[in-house]
Amino acid sequence: MATLCKPSVSVPEHVITMEQTLDFAARVHAGKPQLPLALRLIQNTGVRKRHIVQPIEDTLGHPGLEERNRIYEAESKKRTPAVIQDALGNAGLTAADVDAIIYVSCTGFLMPSLTAWLINELGFRASTRQIPIAQLGCAAGAAAINRAHDFCRAYPDSNVLIVSCELCSLCYQPVDDNVGSLLSDGLFGDAVAAAVVRGSGGSGIRLERNASYLIPHTEDWISYAVRASGFHFQLDRRVPGTMEPLAPVLRELVTEHGWDVADLDYYIVHAGGPRILADLSKFLGVDSKMFRHSWATLTEYGNIASAVVFDALRRLIEEGVPLPGATGLIAGFGPGITAEMAVGTWTHEGTAFERDFVRSAERAAERAVA
Repeated sequence: MATLCKPSVSVPEHVITMEQTLDFAARVHAGKPQLPLALRLIQNTGVRKRHIVQPIEDTLGHPGLEERNRIYEAESKKRTPAVIQDALGNAGLTAADVDAIIYVSCTGFLMPSLTAWLINELGFRASTRQIPIAQLGCAAGAAAINRAHDFCRAYPDSNVLIVSCELCSLCYQPVDDNVGSLLSDGLFGDAVAAAVVRGSGGSGIRLERNASYLIPHTEDWISYAVRASGFHFQLDRRVPGTMEPLAPVLRELVTEHGWDVADLDYYIVHAGGPRILADLSKFLGVDSKMFRHSWATLTEYGNIASAVVFDALRRLIEEGVPLPGATGLIAGFGPGITAEMAVGTWTHEGTAFERDFVRSAERAAERAVA
């Protein structure tokens, strides 16, 4: 059965704090009637800092779509190889073991996809399947996990590499001053992530069931307006309320699998903003502490789009490897309004040393209960 192994995540070296964001917004958009509301909303996101691929002074400028896309190509080629090698190492595989690469990004455009460059430069087989996903936005991380799961079910024992490259700062539009645009300017950050789904073996989340759902007639709630100057992010004020209709869909998926959505061991959820996590806690009846890994991503990195689910999973594992059999939910949300969901059980098939470590943890847990 397919197993999602530990991801690798990297963020750029340039940092912008909440205080700097507020200062830049007040200066660049001074006098705009929407500014006071936007500043309050940015403060309420809980984002303390974000990482971006260029110094903030360069980010605030707009050299044009052609130059921005050149930067996207250069930075994606610069930053993806290291996380890919780490992810392969986490899965105990090499590039030659990979049968398909799923590449997700909504912040730049390349044709051929970056997958072609990766195959040529990093030692993947020429027969490796290429599956680029470009238009699912923040939902694409969970969608990639689900499509990798589907691929491994169709081709047993195959291995799928997922790569997420989200350079959201390259989509900043200095002329956009509506509340949704200003809020996004203070919310999104840059990150690169990679993870492997093994068709057999490996330690991680054993993927057991997945599903997709689109809220009817909401396709214009999150969107890009594509203009001569590039991608202009559009966010409807109704988006933060979408967890109320989506929570029953998540509950149904988990219930159909024979589990209780309020009583899982872990939740890997896209941290689009604080309202999403707060509403899921409310409508699913889950303690907000169970979303602590998603909260940490939001606080330290901002909304890093499709890379969020990989960073939340990384944090879960680094906090302490879950015990074998632990049950959980993965969920990502994005344009459509689309939800991509999966459920799975933690499995561990490591070295003898690692197995001894897990057994020791199990015995310690049993003693604590006793």
